[in-house]
Parts: sequence; C-alpha cells; structure tokens
Amino acid sequence: MRAVVLVGGFGTRLRPLTLSAPKQMLPVNGITMLERVITNLARGGVTEAVLALGYLPEVFQENFPSGEIAGVKMHYAVEPEPLDTGGAIGFAARFAGFTDDTFIALNGDVINDLDIAALVEQHRAFGGEGTIHLTPVEDPSRFGVVPIDDRGRVEAFIEKPPAGEAPSNWINAGTYVLEPSVLDRMPEGEKVSIERAVFPDMVADGKLFAVQADGYWVDAGTPESYMKVALDLVNGTRSSEPAVAADATIEDGATVENSIVGSGAVIEAGASVIGSMIQRGARVGAGAKIVDSIVGPNALIGPAAELSELTVVGDSVVVEASSSHSGAKLPDVPKE
Repeated sequence: MRAVVLVGGFGTRLRPLTLSAPKQMLPVNGITMLERVITNLARGGVTEAVLALGYLPEVFQENFPSGEIAGVKMHYAVEPEPLDTGGAIGFAARFAGFTDDTFIALNGDVINDLDIAALVEQHRAFGGEGTIHLTPVEDPSRFGVVPIDDRGRVEAFIEKPPAGEAPSNWINAGTYVLEPSVLDRMPEGEKVSIERAVFPDMVADGKLFAVQADGYWVDAGTPESYMKVALDLVNGTRSSEPAVAADATIEDGATVENSIVGSGAVIEAGASVIGSMIQRGARVGAGAKIVDSIVGPNALIGPAAELSELTVVGDSVVVEASSSHSGAKLPDVPKE
C-alpha cells in the first residue's frame, strides 16, 4: 500500500514555532509529528509514501536524507506553486507514480491511532471510488461534516457549516482511501480542493463512502491541540512515554509537573514548569514560572520570568528576566 501525505501548509496557527520549521517537523515528545504519522501508516501496511511539499521543503529532506521513515520508502514532491489539497494530492501521486492502484491520502498534521488496514478493507468492500475516515467532534463548524446513509454512502459533504447548523457531528478526519481514477478529477497542474470540489462531485456520482471511527484523533494544527497531543503521550491519556529526555537537566529545587522537557533542555533551580512543553536545548532560568505554555528549541527564559495562558516562545528567542507574558507569541506574529 502507498500513501500521499500532505505537508505543504505554512502552519500559520502554530507560529512562531513554524517560522523555522514546518509544523509536521515539530517534536511531539521528542519524535516529529511526521514520524508519528508515518509510523502509524507503516503499522497499517503502507510501504511507500510521498510527501506533498510546499513550505520549507528542504527541512524534510535534510532531516530524512536516507529517503526512509519508520521503514517506509519516501518520495519528496515539491509543488511549483500552491495547488490546494486536491491539486497537491494529484501532483504528488503522479510524481511518485501512484497512478495504477488504490492509495491512501492524508493530512500530515493529524495524530490518530486509526487502523489503516481496516479502513482499506472496508473501502474495498464498499466498491466505491473513495472512502473517508470520519470522527466525532463537539464543534463541527471548523471541519467538513459528512452525513452518510445506512450503507456508508456519503450523502453530502458540507465544508465548515455555520455553528449550530451542522446536520451531524461526524467530520472528515483527514484520511482517505482513493482509487487512481480519482486523479482524473484533479486536473494536472491546476488548483483544486478535494473537500470543496472533488468530494462533492464524487457524492453526486454516488462513489464516495465513509467509515465512522471514534478512536483517538487530534488535528494538531493549533498551539492548544499540539500541546494536547504531546501531553497525552506522557500523562496516560494515550500512553505513558517518558516526559523528560534522558539528557535534560532538572536542577535541585526545580519543579516539573505534567510537562515535557526535551533533549538537552535545562530547568534551573527554583523554576517551575507546569502543564508545559520545553523543547530541545531550551533553558528556563532560576525562579522562572512556566504554566500551560510552549518554549521552543534553544530559547532562553530569563530568571524569574513568567509565562502563562499558552504563551508560545519561538526558536532561540530570549525572554527577559522578570518579564511576564500571558497568552503571548514571542516574537509577536500577525494574527491569521
């Protein structure tokens, strides 16, 4: 089985962390988001994948020069210009030669434990042109809502309905099984949205199906959800991985609670880190207080500084001693 992984976005909502790295290359407890996605694909029988690249493509290639991740052979397809989701899938699939058999397509910023093999099996049983994984959410207004009939056939594809008007809370979870004929719906070199154009056309033709599965699923594209994905791995919600890297330093008198401390990071004496993420090489100064916040790689938090309310500190940023920041982005970045 082969897969197309969409990783070309700018990661605007995760700035300033994504000013120096694509969001799929951000660490999720020491392992990049991309590696976790590919590892789950490998568990489901995927042996070959292509990354649909756009923003900072060289970062992916430099980090995985062997062309292999989790035993999966990788291809790198760099879009000449942004082609939207459908255009990107079509471009990458053609680039890698995925044009003669069923393939997976998915968003590279979604972390889940989806049984890929089971999804493919159900797709083959449906006999359609495409099958979408659906997951339930409390607020479907930010997603594509997908009502289905009792046979699993998609009745409509409603992209981001107004709050309170969605006919269902089962949304497009960002993983698809597609037949190569779907590529004919994605004209080569043209911008096309799979959600707004390709899927509605498939619905009209009666060839789109969906599977409802309510296992672990998080769209890790915002600071809140990115933090959740990481902490879920260490607090027992999803697993109980080590929260502090073996080469991190926690000095005497420092407090670390329900937090992740990355490789080479230092938490100085008297500092407290609560419900937060301290990435590789960062240093939290003596007496500093970090609550529900993200400190990026190699950042320096000055002594007695305070960060709270999901403050996000970017790569190598220096936060002044005794300063206080609540809900801030450092450096400040324009709102989306």
